Amino acid sequence: MIRLHHAPQARSFRTLWLLEEMGLDFDVEVKDFFSKTMRSAEYLALSPAGRVPALEIDGRVLFESGAITEYLVETRPEIGLGRLPAHAERPEFLEWLHFAETIGQHLAALTQQHIVLREDWMRSPTVMRLEAKRLEKVLEVVERVVSQRDYLLESGFSAVDTNIGYSVMIARHFVPVGLLPGVDAYFDRLAARPAFQRALARDGGAVIYPQDFYEAPDV
Repeated sequence: MIRLHHAPQARSFRTLWLLEEMGLDFDVEVKDFFSKTMRSAEYLALSPAGRVPALEIDGRVLFESGAITEYLVETRPEIGLGRLPAHAERPEFLEWLHFAETIGQHLAALTQQHIVLREDWMRSPTVMRLEAKRLEKVLEVVERVVSQRDYLLESGFSAVDTNIGYSVMIARHFVPVGLLPGVDAYFDRLAARPAFQRALARDGGAVIYPQDFYEAPDV
């Protein structure tokens, strides 16, 4: 039994999408990102930080999306979405896997400023503009690669595309579409994948990011 604890549009989409790409059978238990349900003792026993994802698999629970990605591809190498230690692309695989967290920190800061902090007096337009520019700069790293080839690794699609791809998808709420054409084309390729479409159908809708774009207010 594989069970994914997931909140719509949250980082757990990485795992949801990867499970679909791998063709595994799994259940999804949807959590409310804005409620206190993920602070219950029952859920904290699965995810001590009270966040998603939490993945129940193989008699254990994993609660960090990057670690989940590594675990899935390394315990099921026959599917071919990882790059094992002896593989020539292993260093690049690990680089991109962890670079997803670099992008994610800017997404988290922008999400907090625009969405989680509900009162205007709590927010900082300066932080909003600064983090949007920082997000743009880290996306430029992706742009340089995917402008030259279809996916992040030269050999083709891999699990790191699900982690970076999620970040690219959410970044579209903060960095204007059209600014980085290579990234836009990369996202279009990812969004056309049947597994991405299945994951999107199971995601649960625009809960965290109901607006298409969030712009820093003028001051």
